[in-house]
Amino acid sequence: MNKHDPSLTFPIGAVRSRFPALSGAGDLPVYLDNPAGTLVPQQVIDAVADAMARASSNLGGFFEGSRRAEAIWLEAHRAAAALLGAASECEIVIAQNMTTLTLHLSRSIGRNFRPGDEIIVTRMDHEGNVSPWLLLARDLSLTVKWLPFDRESWRIEPRDLEPLLSGRTKLLALNYSSNMTGSVNDVGALAGLAAKAGALVYVDAVQLVPHRLPDVQALGCDFLACSSYKFFGPHLGMVWGRESLLADLEPYKLRCASDALPERFETGTPQTELLAGLAATVDYLEWLGEANGHGGTRREKLAGAYRSFEAYENALTRQLIEGLAALPGVRIHGITDPAAFAHRVPTVSFTHASLSTHAIAEALAERGIYAWSGHNYALEPARHLGLDEGEGVVRLGIAHYNTTDEIARTLLALTEIVGKA
Repeated sequence: MNKHDPSLTFPIGAVRSRFPALSGAGDLPVYLDNPAGTLVPQQVIDAVADAMARASSNLGGFFEGSRRAEAIWLEAHRAAAALLGAASECEIVIAQNMTTLTLHLSRSIGRNFRPGDEIIVTRMDHEGNVSPWLLLARDLSLTVKWLPFDRESWRIEPRDLEPLLSGRTKLLALNYSSNMTGSVNDVGALAGLAAKAGALVYVDAVQLVPHRLPDVQALGCDFLACSSYKFFGPHLGMVWGRESLLADLEPYKLRCASDALPERFETGTPQTELLAGLAATVDYLEWLGEANGHGGTRREKLAGAYRSFEAYENALTRQLIEGLAALPGVRIHGITDPAAFAHRVPTVSFTHASLSTHAIAEALAERGIYAWSGHNYALEPARHLGLDEGEGVVRLGIAHYNTTDEIARTLLALTEIVGKA
C-alpha cells in the first residue's frame, strides 16, 4: 500500500466496531450481499428498541407517549430531507419500501395522463421502477417506450434518450445506479432532456444512496426514491417529491386522514420504531463524517462521510475486479476500468463460462461468504445482456464496513471454486 491508499486513513476499525454483526471471535461471515440489504449499527438497533418501549403510541394524542412518537416522526423526515438535500421535510414521503411507494404514487401521478400519452422506462432498472409504470400504462392505455443502456459505457446515454422524447412524453422513469452492473447514470443530463420535453422524471436511487450523497435540488428530477435498509438503516422506503407537485397530486388515502404534506401520502399508522431507526441511521452517517474530520452543518458532515467511504470503497472495488478478471472463465458485467469508477458503485456482477451462478453462490455460502445469484429483480438488464433469466449473475456488493482481507478471502474462495470447473 502507498501513502495515498485510502485504507490507511479510513477508520475501518471504528466503523466495524459499531456493527454488532461484525463483532465477535472466530471467522465472521463476509457480507457481500449488501445491494439487497445492509447491516445496521448498534445505535440504530438501540433507537428502534427505545421507540418500541417508550413511543409505541399513535400520533395526535395529548399524552407524553404520543408526543414522543410525533417527535420521532418529525425527526425522521428532517433527517431524510438532510440526506437527500430536500428543501424541507414536507417533501419526504416514508412508507414500507420503495416498490410499495412507487406503486402507490404512480396511481396519483397517472391521474394526469390520458390514453395515447407516452412514458419511458429503461432496460437498466430494477423492476420496482418498471412494473408500476407498465401497470399504469396498461390501465390507462399509455404508450410505453424502452430506453436501452449502452453495452460499452454501461450507462444510459443522452443520445439514446433524445429520439424517444416527444410532445406526448409524460414521464421518464430511470435509475441512478444499476443493482446489477453498478453503473451510475448522469441523471442531471437525462432529466434535463426530459424536462425540455415537458416530462416528469422519477428516479430510483436505491442503489446509489449507500455509496453517494444525492442532491435532489441539483438533479432536476421530480421524484427520487430510496430505501433505508440499503444504507444501514431499518426496513423503510422513502420518496422525495417536489413540494408543488406533491401538493397538486390527488392522494389515494382514507377520507378522514390528513391532507397535509407529507401525511396525505403516508397511509395508515406510522412505523414509529422504524422511523426512529431511520433518524439514527443519518446520525450514524454524521458521526462517520465527524470521524473523518468533517464538521459544519448536518449536510456538510454527511457529505464528508460519503467522500471518505467512496474513496475507500473504490480501493476495495479495484481489488475485487482485478482479482475476478484474473480468474479463468469469469466475465464481469459492468465497468472494470478504475479510471471510470466515478461512473459505478461497488456492486460487481459476473458469470462463469461453465459454472451455474447459483452453484457459485452456494459454494461461497458454504465458506461463509454471502452473495446473491440470479437476476435480483434486474429483469430487463438480464434480458438486455442476453443472460439466462433463471441464472442471471453472481452479485458481490461492497459496503464501507468491508475490508481488504475480506475481499482477499472471497477471491481465494472463488479461485478454489472456479478451479474445480
